[in-house]
Amino acid sequence: MELRYYQKDALKAIIDGEREYDKQLVEMPTGAGKTILFSKLAEEKLPQRTLVLADKENLVEQACDKIWQSIKIEAGREQGKSKADKDNAIVVATVQSMIHRLERWPRDHFATVVCDEAQHVLADSWQTVLSHFDNHAKVVGVTATPFRGDRQELSAYFDAKTYEIGLRQLIHDGYLCPIRLKALPVQIDISDVSSVAGDFHAGRLHDTLTPLLHNIAEQIKENAEGRKILTFLPLIETSKQFVKICNEIGLKATHISSQEKEKHTILKHFKSCDGELMSNAMILSEGYDNPRIDCIVNLRPTRSTTLYCQMMGRGTRIAHGKDDLLVLDFLWHHERHSLVRPANLFAEDQETADIMTRLSMGGDEEDLMGLERDAIAERRRTLEEQIRANRRRKTKTIDPTELSLALGSVVNATYEPVFSWEFDPVTPKQRALLERQKIDVEEVKTKGHASKLLGMIMPRYGKKLATPKQVMTLRKLRHPNPETATFDEASSYIGRMFGK
Repeated sequence: MELRYYQKDALKAIIDGEREYDKQLVEMPTGAGKTILFSKLAEEKLPQRTLVLADKENLVEQACDKIWQSIKIEAGREQGKSKADKDNAIVVATVQSMIHRLERWPRDHFATVVCDEAQHVLADSWQTVLSHFDNHAKVVGVTATPFRGDRQELSAYFDAKTYEIGLRQLIHDGYLCPIRLKALPVQIDISDVSSVAGDFHAGRLHDTLTPLLHNIAEQIKENAEGRKILTFLPLIETSKQFVKICNEIGLKATHISSQEKEKHTILKHFKSCDGELMSNAMILSEGYDNPRIDCIVNLRPTRSTTLYCQMMGRGTRIAHGKDDLLVLDFLWHHERHSLVRPANLFAEDQETADIMTRLSMGGDEEDLMGLERDAIAERRRTLEEQIRANRRRKTKTIDPTELSLALGSVVNATYEPVFSWEFDPVTPKQRALLERQKIDVEEVKTKGHASKLLGMIMPRYGKKLATPKQVMTLRKLRHPNPETATFDEASSYIGRMFGK
């Protein structure tokens, strides 16, 4: 199986990263083909052995199938009644099974441990298994979560993030489908819903949603009838009530749960039929693959970016005849920053997500990538105004925040270190390179910040783009596109403006 360009880049980044890091984190959205990536990684490591850790039984089965499809190696299963053979080059296991069988596996048995859905690694069960192997094995974690706050949590275990590709890029490249958002005029007040284990109490959500289910069903019928709709609800009882209401108003709907005797038959029918709505109480949030789903309605609000990304990921795969994924959202009333919204699929930070959410409230269908562009432009203007207001004196050096904004990177302009190495001081080599670019090094606080800036600046030379100094001059001269101007174009423009 031929790797896509970004899978090749990720594989190279992981192999190169092993020279410096023992525990690497890789970010790839749902549908990007992470199982194929770590299958090829395991193949590269032969004859050394690889352990793949998953959180659920169905993920083990899927991983074994994909490994066989991609590299024609039969992986051993360490799950339930299945026991892998010591000679298996690849072993796929649930953490729940492995935690009780660690005595079967010597600490140095595996050269590589892959954590599928790496957001779970801080849990006690995962740490018990990982600590058994990670002094002898390299660890690679794969996660679909792009949010800065989630990275900060994962930095407690991983040494560095060595590769990332986002939803935005894969949509642009045609590997995942565009996402459209529509906010429906249904107000749902969850400000008084209590929390359990850091997320909203499912029973309290059920009580809040129940009186609103009929109105919600009517709105879905009006805005998404004819699409293949997947809905998430807090409880089985909520889901059943919702499905009953949908069918009563003429929106064909089915409930699915792990308790259903004909679960596989129901899922098979939903996959093959046109339109219809499938409702569940979170059993399809992870590991369910139906590329034809083109509408998702989340009625199980969450504080977990990971969980939200998993739910939305059920609809981002491309399929024949599918134009986009429509996400229907509601007018949620809640404590500030306590609820994950569609904007969090793209936004790097909460400030950008808040602006995107505000911009989406006009009632029209909005392209999520377009919302992000508008939000970033608004943040960029705000940050530039703050810089102008705080500027005290002219200087011959370039402020790194101003340069980041000039080159269109709000992320670099608002950079905060995450992994431990990023907190280290700027190295002498970094300092010299930045000074050569006329950057005010006193405003570059850490090694990670310097790395981000150089990663933004140095590739421009290979592309023969304007230097940082030229970019800043072009901005002062009101050039329409200073960040994309070439070195020669910048030289010519500056020469004309100064009459040279």
